Amino acid sequence: MADTVVQLTSVQGLENHVSPKHVSTRMSFSASRRGATVSFHDINYNVKMKSGFLCKRKVTRKNILIDLNGIMKPGLNAILGATGSGKSSFLDVLAARKDPAGLSGEVLIDGAPQPPNFKCLSGYVVQDDVVMGTLTVRENLRFSAALRLPKTIKQREKDEKVETLIQELGLTKVADSRVGTQLIRGISGGERKRTNIGMELIIDPSVLFLDEPTTGLDASTANSVLMLLKKMALNGRTIILSIHQPRYSIYRLFDSLTLLVGGRLVYHGPAQDALQYFSEIGYTCEPHNNPADFFLDVINGDSTAVTLNKLHNNEELDQDQLSSSLKGIEDRLVEEYRNSSSFKHTKGELDRIIQGQENIRVKIKTRTITYSTSFFHQFNWVLKRTFRNLMLNPQTSFAQIGVIIFLALVVGAIFFGLKLNSSGIQNRMGALFFITTNQCFSSVSAAELFITERKLFVHEYISGYYRLSVYFLSKLLSDILTLRTIPAIIFSCVAYWMIGLKASVEAFFIFLFSIVMVSYTATALTLAISADQTVVAIANIFLTISFVFMMIFSGLLVNLPSVANWLNWLKYFSIPRYGLAALQINEFTGLSFCDTRNTTGTPERVCTAGEEFLMDQGIDYSAWGLWQNHLALAIMTFIFLVIAYLKLRFIKKFT
Repeated sequence: MADTVVQLTSVQGLENHVSPKHVSTRMSFSASRRGATVSFHDINYNVKMKSGFLCKRKVTRKNILIDLNGIMKPGLNAILGATGSGKSSFLDVLAARKDPAGLSGEVLIDGAPQPPNFKCLSGYVVQDDVVMGTLTVRENLRFSAALRLPKTIKQREKDEKVETLIQELGLTKVADSRVGTQLIRGISGGERKRTNIGMELIIDPSVLFLDEPTTGLDASTANSVLMLLKKMALNGRTIILSIHQPRYSIYRLFDSLTLLVGGRLVYHGPAQDALQYFSEIGYTCEPHNNPADFFLDVINGDSTAVTLNKLHNNEELDQDQLSSSLKGIEDRLVEEYRNSSSFKHTKGELDRIIQGQENIRVKIKTRTITYSTSFFHQFNWVLKRTFRNLMLNPQTSFAQIGVIIFLALVVGAIFFGLKLNSSGIQNRMGALFFITTNQCFSSVSAAELFITERKLFVHEYISGYYRLSVYFLSKLLSDILTLRTIPAIIFSCVAYWMIGLKASVEAFFIFLFSIVMVSYTATALTLAISADQTVVAIANIFLTISFVFMMIFSGLLVNLPSVANWLNWLKYFSIPRYGLAALQINEFTGLSFCDTRNTTGTPERVCTAGEEFLMDQGIDYSAWGLWQNHLALAIMTFIFLVIAYLKLRFIKKFT
């Protein structure tokens, strides 16, 4: 658990300092409030590494961040380092978005430790853009304003703030354009990144964190995004970003530079003094070399040049020697920095910040999430966005309805006009079995419900947009109504009468209710299995195996009364069994199936009552026998949904 502390007298002050309640609705970058000073003290972070198998499995700890100390003031503060140096981990620690396990040290905001809900009060732009692609730029910003600003601010004022942000971010021309998805052409990468930044600027945070904001952008677009950030920094905001290898036009915008190697500091101070510092310790940058490239070359021991020289001379590359040399350079750079005047100056500032803190600290054991709006306000906005996203997604709006109608026509044509004879019994069983299993397997599409939006959900949830229950209920209602109920109604209306099932209104609605319940239960099982998965394919494998076993015990492929007792109990977990039993009772009760047979030389009409057939199948066709199947499906649905909700609550939300 992180050794994080809170100064009670300062927490309220920080919340007042950052809270949206005190934000002017006519915000502009020139009118931004003073940014906060972020100081970090003795930050260490390690993670568990598992190796081996079963009883021989070993658990070791790998150090990601080691003894980091420094200060980041209002301005543009860059964290630079090679891949794997710990940039993103360090940024997450500063933003209070890192798992406290394995974390020690403290981060102070204006001399006061972070409140437990700091992640809800600061802005954080993730590396992979997380924004609803089917909505427009303005709709996304209005969503953020509606949920992150308190209800005491009128909707008109929130809309004014959104319009001001759109102008300041240079998004006026694309304000009513969709952000874009894989199937929908949207705005450019730079405009998408500025939209993400705008989503965080809604609350006008005093500290804005960005994880590699130039990833996936061309040089010109990346430069325009950084110019926007520099504009905000010049007007007093504290901006902290991690970046991999910026070009010189971007590097010269930095006010402060933090250089990491292997999770350790090799430089922390003014960006414009970095070249002079490295020159003093024996590393001089060539006149036309990019400083960012130069720093990475120094960190890597100029390994590229060494390697190329050996290749030209046909010399063998000694990887062990190269690795040992690189380790020595890293240790030297860390030691040089610890002995530098820059480190001593920073240490002195840190000592002044923490003076007088020791006697009034209270330990924080958990991080909390706070909300600016009520449950029903959140539910209204999240549900509207979820429905709109479904309607604007061609895969779920038009394609699925078309497929359902086509499938209903095919099934209706195959089983068209069922007869009241022995072949009619077989065909009815085949039709009902196919319809039931189709409802189960079609629900597999719900596996994507939480997986595809996992990053978006995690970011919005820990940023305080909405409660978990709001998100869960919104996704559940939108999926059940649009993708389960409506398709089931359309399928029933087309296929039921084509097939020629029992021609009564009561029987039709019982049929419809039965297949809807099967669809709901199968969808709940799908959500329970996929809620904690990260790959759709893995969830589909588990679902397919589950439905195949359930299909075996549905009552058609094997006569259930004949199954051995030690296996017979599996039928109680079969969703198709309950659905098929309900459909059979509804269809066969009251019908007689007659055939003309010539066994004694004279034609003889032999009839079998539907109830006799049900008895042979071991099915109770009484009123309770019918409705107990629906009750069982309802209970299973409830249990599976509870499992899905608990999985969502306990998934790993911090990296």
